[in-house]
Amino acid sequence: MAPQLLGAVLHGRGVSVRLTEVEAYLGEQDPGSHAFRGRTRRTAVMFGPAGHLYVYFTYGMHVCANIVVGAEGEATAVLLRAGEVVAGLEAARSRRLTSKSDADLARGPARLCVALGIQLSDDGARLGELFRLDLPPHPVPEVATGPRTGVSGDGGSDAYPWRFWIPGDPTVSPYKRSVPKKRA
Repeated sequence: MAPQLLGAVLHGRGVSVRLTEVEAYLGEQDPGSHAFRGRTRRTAVMFGPAGHLYVYFTYGMHVCANIVVGAEGEATAVLLRAGEVVAGLEAARSRRLTSKSDADLARGPARLCVALGIQLSDDGARLGELFRLDLPPHPVPEVATGPRTGVSGDGGSDAYPWRFWIPGDPTVSPYKRSVPKKRA
């Protein structure tokens, strides 16, 4: 399902973003997923029906969003990693004052959420209400795949090539390998 979201347009709060990069997460079977250890208050939305946003706070400062895509109870979701602002450019610019270029407005999962105005309180929002997703009429002509960015559960290997992006698109975020934490 994740590659099928490439080229889709997510609309919300006066901005529309064409998705250029996503990552897949397979719930309790996936050590990189928030749902790996089972259902919690934080991950409950992931275990619900498809078509909802799973929004979470990370690193004490960023909001990121996933679209729940699996059957109810499976906790399968796709992280929205990057995109191109295709409508509402002025609104996106006003939310992302530190962007050096328009290609940078939604380049990365936290920036994408800021550009679209996605907030932590949007966790559980059903697509079609406050936010709308329009799938592309045709699949993008070329899709690149590789390891997920900065996911410690992936073990720094290529065992989970579940990051998908449109090759050569300037809005795709740079790859960052997970760095294991040092224990004191």
